[in-house]
Amino acid sequence: MRPHAPLSIQDHQSTPPLTIHEKRAWLVHRPLNVEKMNEAALLLHGKHDFTAFRSSNCQAKSPLKTLSRLIVTRSGEQLTITASARSFMHNQVRSMVGSLQMVGDGHWPVEQIREVLDSKDRAACGPVAPAHGLYFTKVEYDLE
Repeated sequence: MRPHAPLSIQDHQSTPPLTIHEKRAWLVHRPLNVEKMNEAALLLHGKHDFTAFRSSNCQAKSPLKTLSRLIVTRSGEQLTITASARSFMHNQVRSMVGSLQMVGDGHWPVEQIREVLDSKDRAACGPVAPAHGLYFTKVEYDLE
């Protein structure tokens, strides 16, 4: 089984946000650098200890998770960050997205993501992205 969880970000630079996106996307009022966000996302691919991206309320038995996909795409002012893994911990996707946003707006260098991951310290992580904009879209099952 592999769940897919995309999260939407709307980065409005000049025009006021459309009300249709209210509570359906994370509204960020600065342009985000998708290329840098994807560079940082690649550092999270594979099997890692994701303790730094784990909620203090998480009940998962192990922080070891294998992230098979984390990609940022843009269509106009709409960014979609899609994450795929066999399983996620409580707030893991939202924590990764909040950290990628820090890279995308230039507050963090790309390498900061590796430092956060290696720290295994929740305090080193970026902000937790709001839940609105996070959707569970599909599950893939291994038929073997």
